[in-house]
Amino acid sequence: MSRSEIGALSLILLSFLIGVYFYPLMPELMAVHWNLEGRVDGYVSRFWGLFLLPFTSIGLFLFFLMIPKIDPLRENYEKFKKFYAGLVVFLIVFLLYLDLLVISWNLNVKFNMIQALAPAFGFLYYFLGVVTQHVKRNWFVGIRTPWTLSNDEVWNKTHELGAKLFKACGVIAFFGLVVEQFAIYFMVLPVIFVAVYTTVFSYSEHQRQIKVEK
Repeated sequence: MSRSEIGALSLILLSFLIGVYFYPLMPELMAVHWNLEGRVDGYVSRFWGLFLLPFTSIGLFLFFLMIPKIDPLRENYEKFKKFYAGLVVFLIVFLLYLDLLVISWNLNVKFNMIQALAPAFGFLYYFLGVVTQHVKRNWFVGIRTPWTLSNDEVWNKTHELGAKLFKACGVIAFFGLVVEQFAIYFMVLPVIFVAVYTTVFSYSEHQRQIKVEK
């Protein structure tokens, strides 16, 4: 087992231990969902409030372990193995942070939940930019369109662009810390733009490749 896998499992175990420790201190119904204004609009039982995200982390960890084994382009994972492993750990850290926010709120530590998510998404987007910069063609990780998946050059150029845009999204998300009323827009709208723009770019780049080959 690699060090990154041990680290990921340790974080998952920590999340379960945190849930066990705080179980007696939680209300029977825990707030777990907030609307765009940061107001609670969803509750679940104490058990699921504490352990849904840790169980999600387990599922995510197992899924990411399986991906390189079932991907038809599995040999390419060796080319970005370090960044793939880092992505798994980072996503589990992200879920642990969300878990701690939920627990804190239900301990009557009041704050704007949407605003508190801004740094988490900022770091997540920026790290996705780092991973995007190094990821090689595969069926599960990266900007996967019909055009990137069919051509290495289109894949590389699209991901070179996508890496810069995701890093920019990470920086923009941090503005949610200081402009509370627009925090959700700083986290969501730039990523939607990146998804649309990189899709269009990959198509146009693929068409350009076809013309060059002719």
